[in-house]
Amino acid sequence: MTARKTRPTRNVRTPLVPGTIDRPLTLDPKNQAPMNPTLSEIPARTADDFASYQNRNHEMQLMPEALARAQMQQRLYEAEHERRSVRLLAARRLQRRAERASLRARRALAMAVMQ
Repeated sequence: MTARKTRPTRNVRTPLVPGTIDRPLTLDPKNQAPMNPTLSEIPARTADDFASYQNRNHEMQLMPEALARAQMQQRLYEAEHERRSVRLLAARRLQRRAERASLRARRALAMAVMQ
């Protein structure tokens, strides 16, 4: 009977999937797989992708303008609200003045009738 040589077994788990950032294949950074994606992993660009990319860039460029427009609308709304409140206060002041004048006129009429 011949002695059979066997390889020593290691308690190393071999992963079925390639390593990830959280769980690399090895802990040695020099032996890890490169992070460059292969051509099959890079999605092909279509005309729609390019159009949406351009549209997004265009929207990004217009964002300050939209923000300025929104702020201007807000300021116009606040100014109109302020004008309304000033007009309302003036109308109430005039109403109180008219009521006082009406009371003075009634008293004067009553005094004239009594004499």
